[in-house]
Amino acid sequence: MAKILYQQEKKEFIPELNKDVTIVKARTYFISNTDQDYHTEKGVIDKSQFKGTGAIKSNTDRTYQLIDADFSDLYKRIKRLAQIIPRKDVGMIIAELGIGKESVIVDSGAGSGGLSLFLAHIAKKVTTYDIKQEHVDIVNQNIEYLKLTNIKAKLGNVYKTIPGKDIDVLTLDVPEPWKALPTASKILKLGGFICSYSPCIPQVADFVNTVSELPEFVHVKTVEIMEREWEVTKRKVRPKSKMMGHSGFLTFVRKIA
Repeated sequence: MAKILYQQEKKEFIPELNKDVTIVKARTYFISNTDQDYHTEKGVIDKSQFKGTGAIKSNTDRTYQLIDADFSDLYKRIKRLAQIIPRKDVGMIIAELGIGKESVIVDSGAGSGGLSLFLAHIAKKVTTYDIKQEHVDIVNQNIEYLKLTNIKAKLGNVYKTIPGKDIDVLTLDVPEPWKALPTASKILKLGGFICSYSPCIPQVADFVNTVSELPEFVHVKTVEIMEREWEVTKRKVRPKSKMMGHSGFLTFVRKIA
């Protein structure tokens, strides 16, 4: 099992400066192979210490905290061909569509599998399609890396036809999502959802305008999620200067007939 190694921050009060000064910076290390010693810039940790968790020490007497890596730790290290849908947007998709352990999902525009892999972690079944074999191959490598058993990556074109019946959710990360609506009409259950991820607003407009012309669908909403991290150090509390702004627009549609 992979491990996460934490080097906790240490500060000392310097009277001459009348303030706390960081003497050890916080660091996080990902240990993928626990069958060999791990080298840090502050010393070597013997592999025998990776059998459990808790406080461990390097050969230079530096103390670290060791924990088991979980899904989120592994997910950050999947192979990527291009930009994946960020987790701030994935969270919105899960919450808005109520995705859970009984959800059956079809995803199109697999890319590296960023969305479909995360959904498979919580859903009953996910099938993700892409028109490029290299994308399917990368997703399959990531499936194996994450040890997921309820997701399949296949070649397929959602603009034409893909198999499915009574699907709960169809997620789209494709250039022309409106072309996927005939397929969505066939495979979604009554009350099922579409979530389309588009980086540009003209794509959103074309998609929503097409949806409005089809009586079996209703546009629920279109949103854009911003993420701003905050620094909290005692009474110094302020937003960090760097934030994750625009990544893409999420458009939610429901099948009602």
